[in-house]
Amino acid sequence: MLQKTGAGMTVYTLHDIQIEVPDWLQGTAIERKIASGDYEGQEAHAARMRVKPGMQVLEVGAGLGYVSSVCAKMAGPANVVSLEANPKMISAARANLMRNGCGDVLLEHGAVVGNGHHLETVNFRAGGLFWGGSTLSVGEKRQDMISVPAYRIRPLLMEVRPRFVMLDVEGGEADLFKKPWPSFVRFVVLELHPKKYENTTIKEIVDCMSESGLTYDPVTSRGRTLGFMRA
Repeated sequence: MLQKTGAGMTVYTLHDIQIEVPDWLQGTAIERKIASGDYEGQEAHAARMRVKPGMQVLEVGAGLGYVSSVCAKMAGPANVVSLEANPKMISAARANLMRNGCGDVLLEHGAVVGNGHHLETVNFRAGGLFWGGSTLSVGEKRQDMISVPAYRIRPLLMEVRPRFVMLDVEGGEADLFKKPWPSFVRFVVLELHPKKYENTTIKEIVDCMSESGLTYDPVTSRGRTLGFMRA
């Protein structure tokens, strides 16, 4: 891993991916995680193991664009669709995609919600660091909440038709596994956030994937990162 600083920016290289850290994240826990070489390591590993050239990829939770870039290097940038709810992260993610030659990735601003959400927007709490961002329930109020575009999971899957799906939505996954997913989805990797929901939610996720014809994938699973593959 290399680091270079200058002109008000800091750039790290993790494997073959460069990550520019915006000014407002410098000196934070996020930068320290990147500097340690451990930033989104399991997600990047999962992408490298399962994403193949030409494979359609959907990533939900682009962050700084690191995993988006990994997926784009594997599948081809034009085959990757990435969503990010936090508007502060869009320019940073886009800059990193461009830096890595992945400018053809389709990066959209918005939050993925359950099929029961029928509004065009959803309230989102960005938090001080993007790791803490999360959607809010209807009627829930927070001082720092903003309204962002809402993408219901089923229509989104039907439009993108991904074979590989990566989810890191800080607890929002609880609403995305109420009904079986379509058969064209071959691999799903998600980070669990068990402190944000009941233990029964994890069972619901596993049961939903089983009903969808997807089973536990030991290659992409580790700790709170849970992977599924089509049986």
